[in-house]
Amino acid sequence: MKAYWQLTLTQLRIFLRNRQVLFWTLAFPIFLMIMLGSFLGNGSSMSVTVGVVDQDQSGESKAFVAALKKNKAMELEMELKEDKAFNEVKKGNLQILIVIPKGYSEELGQESPFKLPVYYDETNTAASQVGLQLVNGAVDQISKEKADYKPVVVTEAKGIETLNLQYIDFLVPGIVAMMIMSNNMNGVAGQIAAWRERGILRRMQGTTLKASTFIAAQITARLMLNGLQALLVLVIAQLIFGVDVRGSWLTLITFVILGTLAFMAIGFIIAGIAKTPESAAPIAGFLSFPMLFLGGVFFPIKNMPEFLQPIVGVLPISHLSHALREVMNVGASFLTLGTETLILGCWVLGAFIVASYTFKWE
Repeated sequence: MKAYWQLTLTQLRIFLRNRQVLFWTLAFPIFLMIMLGSFLGNGSSMSVTVGVVDQDQSGESKAFVAALKKNKAMELEMELKEDKAFNEVKKGNLQILIVIPKGYSEELGQESPFKLPVYYDETNTAASQVGLQLVNGAVDQISKEKADYKPVVVTEAKGIETLNLQYIDFLVPGIVAMMIMSNNMNGVAGQIAAWRERGILRRMQGTTLKASTFIAAQITARLMLNGLQALLVLVIAQLIFGVDVRGSWLTLITFVILGTLAFMAIGFIIAGIAKTPESAAPIAGFLSFPMLFLGGVFFPIKNMPEFLQPIVGVLPISHLSHALREVMNVGASFLTLGTETLILGCWVLGAFIVASYTFKWE
């Protein structure tokens, strides 16, 4: 235990003495966040995404959905559960939600027009108004197809109180995920490869030091460093842009730990494969650079091409950034993020097993 704490403190001293590296590993994410947040942080999307919950499942309801699909100005998403669809509106993923209730087909053609529930995002007025006009146009077309051109369906708009999220709210969790990936995967690979080349690891092996103690000290020191850096980024984001953490800090810290462990393990694998520190950096860069664009750091994953979705679905940074975003923006609990926890946990376990075979003292 004494050796473990000594190694942990030694690693922290190494971080603190290398002030140039420490400054740039922290300064770059903060600079990137401020730059993108200043230019794009207040931007909002004008795309109109309409969700439909068809509870009637009749020929008339399906005809109505088909009429909506003909309008290319709307992106239609079919939802199965009403509660889930409401949550999508609250998160800002849907601007309009249409619920076709059971008995819709039976009520058509009655003396009074059928009131179709249509919910809209109150915080995104521009997109919601455009979406309501498009839906009203489709509804009006259905009425005109009936006898005597009498309206048989009219919309009943109902506002939903949603989260007023901007691009900066999306960006900050991604910046934190990027920082965790860079500090651990790139940092561990370069440092361990350099220590091996300089013979430091060989001298450690000659002592009574266990490999598990060495790795545990590395993990503890980097967890402490990552926690402080993530906290500093979040404080700056709150002071400059007003970004809040709506969820539990304990849940947020848990995913910071999972992300740190996952990318540290990948860094150990790279350090074991790389023969020199000069080759470790390009290998780490080759892996980390695509993750920045495929992992949902700067852009939503759902906007990426379909053929990339299977690749995106297994990347650790995509699940880390999504988990951090859900906790910070939506206030999601740990229990609702089971998929992200499972996949990150699999990366931690699998990567450390592989690292145990590739790790070399000399």
